[in-house]
Amino acid sequence: MINRADILSGLKRTLANGDVIIGAGCSAGIVAKCAELGGADLIVCYSTGLSRIMGLRTEVIGHSNPRTLEMYDEISNVVNSAPIIAGIEANDQTTYDLGIVIDRFLERGFDGFINFPTVGNHERVSDFFLREHENIASSLKQPWGFAREVELIRLLRERDIFTMSYVFTAGQAARMVEAGVDVVCAHVGGTAGGLIGFPADPMEEALANTQRIMEGAWEVDPDVICLAHGGPFAEPEDTRVLYERTDAQGFVGASSIERIPIEKAVMNAVLGFKNHKVRKR
Repeated sequence: MINRADILSGLKRTLANGDVIIGAGCSAGIVAKCAELGGADLIVCYSTGLSRIMGLRTEVIGHSNPRTLEMYDEISNVVNSAPIIAGIEANDQTTYDLGIVIDRFLERGFDGFINFPTVGNHERVSDFFLREHENIASSLKQPWGFAREVELIRLLRERDIFTMSYVFTAGQAARMVEAGVDVVCAHVGGTAGGLIGFPADPMEEALANTQRIMEGAWEVDPDVICLAHGGPFAEPEDTRVLYERTDAQGFVGASSIERIPIEKAVMNAVLGFKNHKVRKR
């Protein structure tokens, strides 16, 4: 396991060199292997990656945490030095004790963690989800909903383990930084583009939202690392404007790393092989 101090030292060295930080969502060995060779600073394992590899839109299929745990051996087998970050679903009703959940992931060998799948966007847009999570929290006498994801980060920081967090608002960003998160990832919606992308906000709106979220984090800690994810930022060229118009220090890609490039590469390869004629006998 790579310790938190070493991961942070590497990320800060990247920034000191004037380079961006890239977190690559990888749910298959070939993707992780190539992502590291391409220079990814962080290899991030999401349960939803399995749906992308299956040719489906990004979604959780089955029980998230066990699926993510199952990915570790395949990913670690071909990753040499990049930290491997696991998405933990904090709101997993099969295990109320977050300490037990954390132990399972640490025993597997992951180097760090991010709150995923997250309910942050549901609570942002729906009073129903917020009230429902508050009711569950009251009945269980423990945090639930996004508050439980914040608690997950707090517990991990107590153990001095590297953490990242997806947040959808400036307020969520501030709460995560207060809990001790190392890297804030401004999530501006499901990734557009490719064969099965999500509808995305206009670029101008996404840029403004990204900057607003990051400023919420920096108000609490000016030194926390802030990255962007999702929405109209689907291709490498899309992120050029991200760095020109916001203070983002890097990017985390999931569909933009392991779905869209595969779609393009396979289609172009087959088209290339088809682009010949047999000679007459």
